[in-house]
Amino acid sequence: MTESILDELELTREKMIKSALENGFGNVNTIQLSEKLDQLLNAYHRKNYPENPTYNMKLIKN
Repeated sequence: MTESILDELELTREKMIKSALENGFGNVNTIQLSEKLDQLLNAYHRKNYPENPTYNMKLIKN
């Protein structure tokens, strides 16, 4: 699972950079990719650093 998260992280990061360069940092797609990257990074840290309670808290409540 960790490798698939890392693969998805890298792919999302590349897409976000490309979108930012082509469409700007404030572009809706760039922002959505940035948010997806944040979610993937949080998932990675929760899986790999479970002893750190900061990553196990739900920071955003819907």
